[in-house]
Amino acid sequence: MRKLNMNQIEMEQYPVKDRFISVIESLLFVSGEPLKAKDMANILECDTKFIKSLIEDMKKLYREENRGIIIIETEDSYQLATKKENSEFVQKLLKTNVRQSLSQAALETLAIIAYKQPITRIDIDEIRGVKSDRAIQTLLEKGLTKECGRLDMPGRPILYGTTEEFLKYFGLESLNQMPSLEDVLKDFGDKDELLEENIIKEIEKK
Repeated sequence: MRKLNMNQIEMEQYPVKDRFISVIESLLFVSGEPLKAKDMANILECDTKFIKSLIEDMKKLYREENRGIIIIETEDSYQLATKKENSEFVQKLLKTNVRQSLSQAALETLAIIAYKQPITRIDIDEIRGVKSDRAIQTLLEKGLTKECGRLDMPGRPILYGTTEEFLKYFGLESLNQMPSLEDVLKDFGDKDELLEENIIKEIEKK
């Protein structure tokens, strides 16, 4: 694809401009993470200013057509996101997906880490009454938890905590917004299907 700039594109037929917009939208969608304008310009072999101009057109289009997605900008990077007014419905889907994609063991482990972090694997095992190695690995692979340091004691065991991805899944801006365990269990349905009673009691201990 040849190098284009703003003046040249205005001389072209509109379908060419639409093609660029289509590619930009695909790049933002596939990335999932913020993309720099210069990186998109390199991929499309065009000017960075042209990319920024097209993104402004896309923002306007999304607003005018009342789309369910928006483009957010941070430090010269762009990312697709859902509209805030749709967050209630998006979170219902995300919670359902988490519930369906995680095993009972992983769900128990995630709840323990979320409410007891930072916490070691040994402490998680104690609360659950069984080994949690596989469950922890699953949560790490899904990006819901992370290693966040080591405990200052013999053996220096790894401490686990939740991630930014965890906050996104549950529509939280920070851990300070964590709802009560009771509210979380209501969202997921029957608490007995999610967590054993003894685990709930251990998590709720201060």
